[in-house]
Amino acid sequence: CSKENEFKSILFALCYFHAVVAERRKFGPIGWNRRYPFNNGDLTISVDVLYNYLEANSKVPWEDLRYLFGEIMYGGHITDDWDRRLCRSYLETYINPDMFDGELFLAPLFLIPPNSDYKGYHQYIDEYLPAESPSLYGLHSNAEIDFLTTTSEALFKTVLELQPRDAGAGAAEGGSITTREEKIKSVLDDITGRLPDDFNMTELFAKTEEKTP
Repeated sequence: CSKENEFKSILFALCYFHAVVAERRKFGPIGWNRRYPFNNGDLTISVDVLYNYLEANSKVPWEDLRYLFGEIMYGGHITDDWDRRLCRSYLETYINPDMFDGELFLAPLFLIPPNSDYKGYHQYIDEYLPAESPSLYGLHSNAEIDFLTTTSEALFKTVLELQPRDAGAGAAEGGSITTREEKIKSVLDDITGRLPDDFNMTELFAKTEEKTP
């Protein structure tokens, strides 16, 4: 890109924006009023748009970029007016000229990094990105309570489902007790027994090298 510095800065902010709008979904209706299918394709297309618009304009077209990202690329998924307003607010915060002056905070205590390479950005994120919390997404700390409660309930439900259910019946009838783990192991052993023998890779490579035109 002929505007490499601008491209890198906006790209980093765009990636952070993508992470925020995607991760807000885990907070349920507190994050978004409706659940939207934001995906990596939205980010990929937005990056292509960013590149093309920077190449086609002498100056960074801030308004055009925010409109395309917020109303078409990501906004194309959004059907709720308040959610659309939130998306615009994020873009106005993240995608603006302050990033070139080193004065743009993407999150509390997380300043947009100076231009770097791929490895440099990774190192910057590892060192300076705050610990995971609702504040990274512009949410109150209490927003995490419902998410953690739901996650805990799902975990306990899974643990309970792994417990043997027919142990009592087997003991009462004087028969053997078969646990869920034993049933699973039996199925796995049966599947494993049907698999073909392992390939001898050394022998296969040798045969491949012996082939001639």
